[in-house]
Amino acid sequence: MSYAYDDQNIFARILRGEIPCSKVLETKHSLAFSDISPKAPHHVLVIPKGPYVCYDHFAHTASDAEITDYTRAIGAVCDQLGVAPGDGGNGYRMIANTGNDGVQEVPHLHVHILAGRNIGPMVLMRP
Repeated sequence: MSYAYDDQNIFARILRGEIPCSKVLETKHSLAFSDISPKAPHHVLVIPKGPYVCYDHFAHTASDAEITDYTRAIGAVCDQLGVAPGDGGNGYRMIANTGNDGVQEVPHLHVHILAGRNIGPMVLMRP
């Protein structure tokens, strides 16, 4: 499986410190920051620091340490935001857009964590 990673994408530039971000959490292998155009009261992006285009690319090629760190970073962000249902939060939506059909805008793996209000239906049905 081959993926072409664009090291000039906005998230790569954020990771290199060329573009500032509002950090929510940083670990050895992951970075979480507030979305600059939030769609909910809480809208955080979580990205791995490695050059991964999408989740299947990450799942197939990332190290066990990267996968564990990224997964735990997502959980830590939910804890930090106070939205994890297991801790009394009202929940959240986690979205990973992938490829053309998934309307992925930045070719670097990222998940959106949206919370703080009812997010609505998962997918709007079109005729």
